[in-house]
Amino acid sequence: MTRFIAFIFASLISLSATAEIQTQEIEYLVGSTKFTGYFAYDDAIKHKRPGILIVHEWWGHNNYARMRTKMLAEAGYTAFALDMYGSGKQADHPDDAKKFMQAVISNMDEARKRFNTAHQILKDHSTVDSEKTAAMGYCFGGGVVLNMARAGADLDAVVSYHGSLGTKTPAKPGEVKAKVRVFNGAADPFVTQEQIDAIKKEMKQAGVDFKLTNYPDAKHSFTNPDADKFGERFKMPLAYDKQADIDSWQQTLTFFRNLFK
Repeated sequence: MTRFIAFIFASLISLSATAEIQTQEIEYLVGSTKFTGYFAYDDAIKHKRPGILIVHEWWGHNNYARMRTKMLAEAGYTAFALDMYGSGKQADHPDDAKKFMQAVISNMDEARKRFNTAHQILKDHSTVDSEKTAAMGYCFGGGVVLNMARAGADLDAVVSYHGSLGTKTPAKPGEVKAKVRVFNGAADPFVTQEQIDAIKKEMKQAGVDFKLTNYPDAKHSFTNPDADKFGERFKMPLAYDKQADIDSWQQTLTFFRNLFK
């Protein structure tokens, strides 16, 4: 795996506490580009614990990704919401989100550098057991974590929520280290049945520990409480599904507990 160094030039921009959950915003470099990440962890836990990366939706590194980071901290993990676009690149319109996303996926070597830099930052955190890490992603981020698993990233697990499933570089036998879980909305028009069938076949042939949960009637972005607002504003097939959100989260926590026991 390509090695590179992240230069953290403003390691502590803000530090706050909610109960015993500590949050920390950092800025770091990949090459000459500045990125903004966000840590959350429970300082009442004195031993090292697994670290979880979170990859944002196509809107960019925003408050939704940070909310999930704090939820993971409450569950006993150190979580790091990485940034795939660059500091300040948050979209409030689908046209901008699409541009940001396409700029990343058009250069997968650079995308892997950005992911791997953040992964190393997570592993280097004083609270993290560097031998126990996983990654979660939403929408665009779901596709990112799946493709990192396909590329053989040194992760124990990846979890994708309403993420893109297709790929030009399918998993190969013996190369995927991570166990893979996918949560998909059956009513998501961005994911076809052919893509679902293809990833199941791909993962089986590659020998991956894989499970896909398909929620009836759930649309794209079903875990995000703001999905209804975005869907109505931009006339997009987005909708929050409380039941699917709760179930996918509980399945994820159970998966991590069993994985890292």
